[in-house]
Amino acid sequence: MKTALPPTLAGVAVALAVTAALSAPASAAPVPPAPAAAAATTVVPAPTGLREVLFVGNNWDGTADVLEPSGSLTRIGRINVIPDKDQRMLEIHLNPVKLAYFLGIRMSVGEGHDQFVDDMYSTPDGSAVVVSRPSFADVVSIDVATGTLNWRFPVSGYRSDHMAVSPDGTRVAVSASTSGTVHVLDIGTGRQTGSFATGDKPHENVFTDGGKRIWNSAIGEVNTALDDPFWDFTKGDRKLTVVDAETYRTVKVIDMRQRLDSFGRKDLSDAVRPVAFTPDESKLYFQVSFFNGFLEYDVAADRITREKTLPKNPATSEDRTTWVNDSRHHGISMSPAGDKICVAGTMDDYATVVDRATLEEGPLITASKPYWATVSGDGKSCVVSESGSDSVTAIDFATGRKVASVAVGDHPQRVRLGRVAADWTGPSAARK
Repeated sequence: MKTALPPTLAGVAVALAVTAALSAPASAAPVPPAPAAAAATTVVPAPTGLREVLFVGNNWDGTADVLEPSGSLTRIGRINVIPDKDQRMLEIHLNPVKLAYFLGIRMSVGEGHDQFVDDMYSTPDGSAVVVSRPSFADVVSIDVATGTLNWRFPVSGYRSDHMAVSPDGTRVAVSASTSGTVHVLDIGTGRQTGSFATGDKPHENVFTDGGKRIWNSAIGEVNTALDDPFWDFTKGDRKLTVVDAETYRTVKVIDMRQRLDSFGRKDLSDAVRPVAFTPDESKLYFQVSFFNGFLEYDVAADRITREKTLPKNPATSEDRTTWVNDSRHHGISMSPAGDKICVAGTMDDYATVVDRATLEEGPLITASKPYWATVSGDGKSCVVSESGSDSVTAIDFATGRKVASVAVGDHPQRVRLGRVAADWTGPSAARK
């Protein structure tokens, strides 16, 4: 774990207070008005003249690298996702509350760094990339041809986080960490189509049922040093919230605490981290805080059916307070055929491919603080971001062996497939 850098002296006092305040309930953070009320979903024509790419969000850099989606993962170009940084920083420094949260994020989840890009998705026509920016508490659309902003949506509260895009590519759901809210936006206009309440610290979002449902996992407080199991009750309201993606009404709330207890794992945290569904969405595989492994949840039966404990790295400290944001393993993806599961062993510095039928892991591929796992464009490889070495690595699903690695920007986290114009090599401003 990297040593946190101290914030400016002027902000130390308020920042220390905010480190605890980041876990405050939704009522503690005012909700700014959305750019617009429920707007009609943008209809985008079928894409033509586009190429598939991998977007890599370099969180501490404030950039997104654009890579070939398969094979060598060659870098095509880079996008500055904070072209308005000066304007945002002025606003923050003129508002004591915003400044306090900004410094609090830097000291806690940012590990001493500002968080400029958490998640990103391209628009269906490949003309823009939509990015959540935690330290700026917003979501923006950036024109990939010019590098300029199309629109900006300030989330409720003081930090934005994981996103998900609907199967038709027209809506994007974003977690507002400090307000217990998920906003759903029209991806073309940035207008809010709806929102829904979650547990404490909403994290990952997933569209299911062809876009009819949204699943959100609330991970609770992950920034304090109260990581001993005895203090688990201080971590807040952690649950999965499933909503209707049209009405945004709650369909189901899943308390994994009850399911874990019934399965015989009362010792495990119920903070659900990254997840992966099988192609038919009958099974959900999920990671939880502090655990070196994952669990299998049968959706129809509403119960946990199997668990997989993965090897520990002997060099990894057993002091939970040294693990980044309560994660031991953070990042999981499923092969297109649904037969292999790729896992990022974040604090154990490896990634591995697990056979879904037998739950036997393949070779442990050395990786420096891998933070995310996704699937390559051709479906043959798992792609993990190595936030500790500023690189992205591909691991073959069939053999479990490393097949490619490429350098990217500072602290890569989320990696997403997307589209850009076939002849795109970077924003025009970057080429001048």
